[in-house]
Amino acid sequence: MSERAWTVVLCDSLEKVFPDSAPRALDPGLPLRGTRGGAVRVQLAVRPPETRHNASLPHPPEGLLPSVGVTADTPDGLEARLHAVDLVPARFLAFEGHDDFYLRDTPGLWPDPLRPLAPGERVASHVGQWQAFWIDIEIAPEAKAGPRDIELTVTTSTDVCIARLTLRVEVADIALEPLGIVNTHWLHGDCTAQYYGVEPLSEPWWHAIDRTMAAAAEIGVNGLLTPVWMPVLDTAPGAERLNVQLLGIRAEEDGYSVDFSALDRWLDLLRKNGIAYVEVAHLFTQWGAEATPPIRVTHGNETRRDFGWDVAATDPRYRRLMEALLPALKAHLAAEWGLERVIFHISDEPTGAMLESYRAARETVIDLLEGCRVVDAMSAYLLYSEGVVTEPVVASDKAQPFLDAGVKPMWLYYCVGQHREVSNRFFAMPSARTRALGLQLWLTGAAGFLHWGLNFYNGYLSKQVIDPFLSPDAGGAFPAGDPFILYPGPEGEPWHSLRGKVLRDAFDDLALMQMLEARLGREAVQRLVDPEGAITLTAYPRDPAHYLDLRNRLIAALEDAG
Repeated sequence: MSERAWTVVLCDSLEKVFPDSAPRALDPGLPLRGTRGGAVRVQLAVRPPETRHNASLPHPPEGLLPSVGVTADTPDGLEARLHAVDLVPARFLAFEGHDDFYLRDTPGLWPDPLRPLAPGERVASHVGQWQAFWIDIEIAPEAKAGPRDIELTVTTSTDVCIARLTLRVEVADIALEPLGIVNTHWLHGDCTAQYYGVEPLSEPWWHAIDRTMAAAAEIGVNGLLTPVWMPVLDTAPGAERLNVQLLGIRAEEDGYSVDFSALDRWLDLLRKNGIAYVEVAHLFTQWGAEATPPIRVTHGNETRRDFGWDVAATDPRYRRLMEALLPALKAHLAAEWGLERVIFHISDEPTGAMLESYRAARETVIDLLEGCRVVDAMSAYLLYSEGVVTEPVVASDKAQPFLDAGVKPMWLYYCVGQHREVSNRFFAMPSARTRALGLQLWLTGAAGFLHWGLNFYNGYLSKQVIDPFLSPDAGGAFPAGDPFILYPGPEGEPWHSLRGKVLRDAFDDLALMQMLEARLGREAVQRLVDPEGAITLTAYPRDPAHYLDLRNRLIAALEDAG
């Protein structure tokens, strides 16, 4: 590299550009192909000229080095959205003794938040460091098929043109169809309120919730946890999180009445943002189902917590509340949403040792959930064989016994515990490992995918509030990247993450496989994506090129299928 030359490298979406190492360049042999209604993603990595002490370089007004920006000239039917790939500090990257498919395990600065850039906006340069720009090329539903050229120009604040590149995108004559499984994530409304310093259910809170739903939909999420009552998740026993209960419940002489107005506003926002599934908060406490959620009830002019850790799951008072509440909630959701797109839970992550407490809690309410879809995250096959969980959501590293038994329907999930061999979305994992999820969901025939951390900005058991820009490992509780996929941007507007965009591509891979299966049958798709039957949840291609090429082959097969 010449002392006065800037270096610009075009990268694919599966590269993580660190400030201290040269990135892998995009393979020119892999065409960039996309569908109408889909997107193609690339990155531009820029490194400033070598700068030494007392170097006779002209200093721009902002300091030693000029800032740098990217512009994109796109044809009709295509739109470029640019982001700066910002860096965040992370300390807990991986457990000791982790497998060898991690990038790094040492504390440092990690590329992850995607800061939106306005047209013409530039980003600061740093001596000796790489800076990445993330570029989404969005293809309109009405875009014409065929090759399209995008002109990318990289300039400095001193009006120097660093590079001009032509990016060719091939628009396929097919339209991306909606995902055919449930992809639900837990939206933590209390974390939204705490980060922005607003009251739950206030107008600023509703604004931030609206924008969070929109951001979730942009990365392929089609279901969201809905706090009809305050979710009792990741909460220390005996403690409470900030209340965001949507239902207004009033004690009457002959029972209870329910005000659905806040829930209806939530449903309106889900509908507006294209979210298809309502995931009702769990009916009992996490990890054992021994107690009840902190449900608040109004008595006259006073609203108080009538249930919680101090009320057992089998308490007759809770059964009486549920006898009034669940039929009313079911009827309201059936009329306003469609009960077939509503998911209920008993309790999260029961183990085999918790069988009897889970069974007792379930029996308290299961007759009131007749005709409803009831699923729970768990990994003990005993709970399924005993019939207490009929639609299991199984941890990806514990799924093989369920797959061997042909359990259907079955979902998959991963979280902090799935850190060896399987796909996950931790900072330290290569993006190809994250992208593998779409292929694996199709191969396993999973009916859904669940993740607990859309925007969890708390520490362990919610004992503290954290800043996700400074502590992406929840204060050292989880590997960085596990607790959230969206960052809280300014004025209630979330920022995407690099990992979220990679996951969107994984779910689009799945949608394309589902489209092809509907046209050609499952065996034909199997021959295309895994002809040897060698891909599993723990054994899958590591080369990023495999997933980029798979996308192109799926699109080509769909075009051939007509």
